[in-house]
Amino acid sequence: MPRLKHSIPAELPQAEQLDFGQLAGDYAAGRCDLIVVLGPTASGKTRYAVSLAERLGGEILSADSRQVYRGMDIGTGKDLAEYGSIPYHLIDIAEPGTQYNVWQFQQDFLRAYADIRARGAVPVLCGGTGMYINAVTRGYDFSEKTPLSAAREALPREGFPQKPFFIGTLVDRDTRNARIDARLDARLQEGMVEEIRGLLERGVPAEVLISYGLEYKFVTLYLQGILSFEEMRIQLATAIHQFAKRQMTWFRGMERSGALIHWVEP
Repeated sequence: MPRLKHSIPAELPQAEQLDFGQLAGDYAAGRCDLIVVLGPTASGKTRYAVSLAERLGGEILSADSRQVYRGMDIGTGKDLAEYGSIPYHLIDIAEPGTQYNVWQFQQDFLRAYADIRARGAVPVLCGGTGMYINAVTRGYDFSEKTPLSAAREALPREGFPQKPFFIGTLVDRDTRNARIDARLDARLQEGMVEEIRGLLERGVPAEVLISYGLEYKFVTLYLQGILSFEEMRIQLATAIHQFAKRQMTWFRGMERSGALIHWVEP
């Protein structure tokens, strides 16, 4: 029999205990101008960002490439009730079936960021789409040909945050995967299949839903009769596990490119 290969989990960064009072002072003194809460899926970043915003008088800017779409709620895990009274931005700003891109996100972010700052609130960027985070925290110029994932210094550009403070939500792989599996089952019970069937019935092309990936890809394949329900569930869970691993790889790459991420256990 062939020898099975077992992957060795990458060593997790050291968790810190952050002083929210000190962070508030740093923002007030101009030592940071944007707080970024990032992390892989199912790591508790939204809950942490909301708690942070409540303490600092903040507003949330979402950095999620799929939560921009209206009507894509269960599959993207918007969980809007989790925000409570905290204002949020960059959610439900595009129609499903369209292709929203990172350049559009950058422009929408800059408008919302300027508005939040002008009103004296603290902007808290929260999400797991590393490309979106890089686009706004490194002053990316889309007239260049440098990939967003490439190692490069942050460029000072008018209107962009110059001093972001990065916080990463930390969770070990086994716990993260268990949360992913439990959350997937809960979303299936909450009507995720019906949500995606409704998008198809509204005329959103199947190939566009598939291009959105993960939940929208695999549930669409199930609704087309290409996968059984159990095949869909197993393949989707595996794909989300792999996605979370790629997210962590991106964030550790940000560190190698010079970003200082303060990792916490939410």
